[in-house]
Amino acid sequence: MSSPPISPEQLAALPPDVRAVIEAIIQHYERRVAEYEDRIAGLEAELQGLRKTPQNSSLPPSTQHPHAKPVPTKAKSNRKRGGQPGHARHERPLIPTEECDAVVPLKPTACRRCGTKLSGNDAEPLRHQVYELPEIKPVVTEYQQHRLSCPGCGETTCAALPVGVPRGGSGPKRIAFVALLMACFRQSKRRTSLFVETLLNVPCCPALTVKHQTIVTHALQPAYAEAVAALPSQPQLNGDESPTKEGPVKSWLWTFVAPAFTVFALRSSRAATAISELLGETFAGVMSCDRAKMDCLVAAACSGAGPIGNGISRRSSTATIIKSNAWVAT
Repeated sequence: MSSPPISPEQLAALPPDVRAVIEAIIQHYERRVAEYEDRIAGLEAELQGLRKTPQNSSLPPSTQHPHAKPVPTKAKSNRKRGGQPGHARHERPLIPTEECDAVVPLKPTACRRCGTKLSGNDAEPLRHQVYELPEIKPVVTEYQQHRLSCPGCGETTCAALPVGVPRGGSGPKRIAFVALLMACFRQSKRRTSLFVETLLNVPCCPALTVKHQTIVTHALQPAYAEAVAALPSQPQLNGDESPTKEGPVKSWLWTFVAPAFTVFALRSSRAATAISELLGETFAGVMSCDRAKMDCLVAAACSGAGPIGNGISRRSSTATIIKSNAWVAT
């Protein structure tokens, strides 16, 4: 709390009756200020508890700005950034000398104190290793398909490409790398093409990345179908849906997390048909959900439970189990 606007020396110089009045006024407003500060702190804490975020409620992560700063969970420390005194040392281990691409021995030529010439070898020199990126140069293979004429009938025949050689100008590793940039590292098609063309020295454009994405999607379709077929037999699943966009059209991204794999499904509706389509009517495991209405409808349909009123309480913040014990709403 700040000091009074009048110093003790100034108060002492005032008449006793005036000094008593001023001290009473100061003490009165100090108490009022302290009360208001406590009240403001309580209201801020209450408001923070009522503000719904994806971290403290069932709101989907897409409702929060991607660059929103997380709410601090603990008070700010007065310690400086970085390693604290007494902490365990963390350093990058040196690789064996035999695995280095180049070894440059450095020997001093003269004494740093008197200038006398030096010679010999150090049995244990100070090792300093520097990592550098190699020059990235694409491997280009040209297939020359000769077309030859038959001396007997005059028909021309062109040599076919070997098995496994794509008809386009992109090899399987390049296609897989482009898909990895867009899917795993969340890069846009324009940034992906810029990365491939600028850093990898491989011609690329946003339209080509779309083509690569389509090729990888078709290649992964059997593995995706296998994962979807395994969903109904899983003993435990976590499921949720989030609004998104597929081009200009609003869509819903359904997510089902099993102990060993995760299935994503993009649908144009939030209806429960997406759950019944992926889980079928024989699902008997435990499903964790966010008490959405469509989850309850499918729970009743899959497990033979009664109406929704027998299972879910939207006001409850604790786990509620459907009567059949098939689905768990958190």
